[in-house]
Amino acid sequence: MSSNKNALIRYKTLDKCLKNKYRKYTLDDLIDACSDALFEFEGKESYVSRRTIQLDLQNMRSEKFGYEAPIEVFERKYYRYSDSEYSIHNISVNESDLKAMNNAVQILKQFKDFSMFKEMNGVIQKLEDSIHSTGQKSIIHLDKNEQLKGLEHIDILYESISNKKVLNILYRSFTARESSNYVVHPQLLKEFNNRWFLICQHKGKMYNLALDRMESIEPDENVPYIDKDLDGDEYFKDIVGVTVSETMAPRNVIFFVDAHNAPYVKTKPLHKSQEILNETEEGTLFKICVQINFELERLLLGFGESLIVHKPRKLRLRLQEKFSAGFKNYEKLDIPDEG
Repeated sequence: MSSNKNALIRYKTLDKCLKNKYRKYTLDDLIDACSDALFEFEGKESYVSRRTIQLDLQNMRSEKFGYEAPIEVFERKYYRYSDSEYSIHNISVNESDLKAMNNAVQILKQFKDFSMFKEMNGVIQKLEDSIHSTGQKSIIHLDKNEQLKGLEHIDILYESISNKKVLNILYRSFTARESSNYVVHPQLLKEFNNRWFLICQHKGKMYNLALDRMESIEPDENVPYIDKDLDGDEYFKDIVGVTVSETMAPRNVIFFVDAHNAPYVKTKPLHKSQEILNETEEGTLFKICVQINFELERLLLGFGESLIVHKPRKLRLRLQEKFSAGFKNYEKLDIPDEG
């Protein structure tokens, strides 16, 4: 069980003990109560140390998690709330607030594995515990791949960008036979299509390196950092995806989408520059102004037979070649039908 869940169970147990008006709890009693609660939850022996409970009480008293619990020691050995009506579950919000908080918690939990958000973990625990105690359930589910490789690199990359540190990255692309060392000046982190990329300068050029292809990362203290002062919104404004060319000008891409699929493209534009040029019963003619890159090609190919690129001609011919190659692959495929 995660340490965060352990802490949540301990806080709930301590709260239950401290508001009990009919029993006096010593520190040893609190330790036993928390150990028993964890045993009941996990089904195995789980001893909680004295130091852990002392820190829990200190955290509950402080503003760290927002509890500011009025915990007092009386007769020099027993613990209780000085306010008999206090509980860490008491929150003065209405049902609408609870729904909004629950949705916010579900979003915040998507980032709980990144150490830069660890300071918020206590706040998230308290919100989640308070919300669940009222019977609210999550109605938002964000797409998240728990097996996504490369997330373990997020912390060092984030810190290196923040502190302007040069890195030596051992990297192997999908097409490379061997790994290569990149001495990079990290600038931005970018998520696209459920993959993370580092935008960085290497040998005077800008690169995007996929985190799942990084094999090792080491700081390089011998190279002075070059700050490109990139603004993400400005840097990515002319592209779909992550691949930015420093020399390519954005082009007008004109494409037709059939009537059945056009509403999807209208409501979720391929790019912020998207315009409607013409509409008929057969479908809609759109225009976007972007750099032509790999991600754009993959996006357009994904629409299959429902989308036709009109301009630029070079892009249209390239997609035509890919569809033709795909058709030939299916033609020569010989898989016996299963009985």
